[in-house]
Amino acid sequence: MTALVSKSMRLGALTLSILFLSACSSLTGSSVAVSRTGDMPAPMVVPEGTEPDDVVIGRREHPRIIAAYGGVYSDRKAEIMVARIVGRLLAAADQPNAQFQVTILDTSEVNAFALPGGYIYVTRGILALASDTSELAAVLAHEIAHVTLRHARARTDKTRTTQIVDRVITGIFGGDTSTDATANRTRQSLAAFGQAQELEADREGIKFAGKAGFDPQAAARFLGVMSRFAAFSAGDRAGDDGFLSSHPSTPARIQTAVDTARQLFGSSGVGETDRDGYLAAISGIAFGDSPSQGSVVGNRFIHAASRFTFEVPQGYSLQVAQSAVVGVAGDGEAVRFDSADVQPNMALTDYLKSGWIAGLKSETVKSHSYNGIDMASGLAQTDQWFFRVAVMRLDGAVYRFIFAAKSDSTRFAQGAESTIQSFRRTEAADLNQIRNMSVRVITAKPGDTVETLARQMANIPGGRELFFILNSLYPGDPVTAGAKYKIVARN
Repeated sequence: MTALVSKSMRLGALTLSILFLSACSSLTGSSVAVSRTGDMPAPMVVPEGTEPDDVVIGRREHPRIIAAYGGVYSDRKAEIMVARIVGRLLAAADQPNAQFQVTILDTSEVNAFALPGGYIYVTRGILALASDTSELAAVLAHEIAHVTLRHARARTDKTRTTQIVDRVITGIFGGDTSTDATANRTRQSLAAFGQAQELEADREGIKFAGKAGFDPQAAARFLGVMSRFAAFSAGDRAGDDGFLSSHPSTPARIQTAVDTARQLFGSSGVGETDRDGYLAAISGIAFGDSPSQGSVVGNRFIHAASRFTFEVPQGYSLQVAQSAVVGVAGDGEAVRFDSADVQPNMALTDYLKSGWIAGLKSETVKSHSYNGIDMASGLAQTDQWFFRVAVMRLDGAVYRFIFAAKSDSTRFAQGAESTIQSFRRTEAADLNQIRNMSVRVITAKPGDTVETLARQMANIPGGRELFFILNSLYPGDPVTAGAKYKIVARN
């Protein structure tokens, strides 16, 4: 099983932001490597101007990224499409001999980023959201621009000097920030590109994409789609520190992208979009939670691979945040579930007292067992927050619950206790509740309307609005008989 690692938990003024990077899939082209499961080739010819230590950074971080995101997403059609797009973009960027490694990440998060040394990452969430080849090309061109402009190196330099995260991790969690995995990942999140770098990469990426023959207006279109998706997601996500927050789609930024495309390439309507080819390439890709990272079914989280489940109280909205599970209640409470590396011979009570949680009240730590599973729990308190913490060991792995509230209460205590007691091994009935989803492509028939097509997603939460966003449509827009559209369907 891939270890669960927390991404973020937001609660009022509390923001525990953690960036997690992950996995990929690949085949080798003349200038593009798209790594397949189990492969970890380093770029053999890196982008022009790359320094030797850039390559070292990329090689070092790449396996950590794979581990943090929870595995590889392999889809042959998508891999071939991505490799072809990147090959064209590299030629347009005057990097025909550079070998980039492009990774498709197995996460529904809408995200893309780059590392020094020619490593580029996109998520299957990006693939599901984009509507045509030119929109994906716009995302990839933007990330290639970050590399060729050496922004990734500047971001890495920033992580070496920031002290903010050390204070946050020490103040909230305690522990040694030089070795704490949470702190290390948070350093990466604080090292996001600045606004000036994003705008510079926008312009350079639009130039690369247009020169490669793709529609240069696609960048502006996709920024608009991301803005709609961010608003849609805001209602049921505990926090998003990925592409949607680090690449904010403000009206000014969208208009700047429109103006840039016009300045560089003239009026709109030029360049390849290839919507049909794109939809054919992404048809069937997974949507939503990755089965390898567990599934949310109502108030219950079920991890089929690791054979455990638990249930949070009513009022909590659960989300698989990459390799973690986070939940927020509307009345100012939050819960985070993740895993930890603990020596097999270390008692759970000793682990609780080992310094990773600040403000722990040692006298409250106790060991107990529920459902035949060894556990330990305790209370912690800082100036602003009250925590109820529990750890449990199952099949050699150690998992953690961290409940947070502004103050303790009987209801808060009962909710935390009921969640802890619900942690157990899965049964057949639990596994039967899991319904994985995927992107499917449908063809509009004569007489179809945007509403009749949207109704095909009626059994998906928020399906109607999601259909409009995934297809860049609005209520009342016309549909074309014979044209293809995306829907999300349960498998």
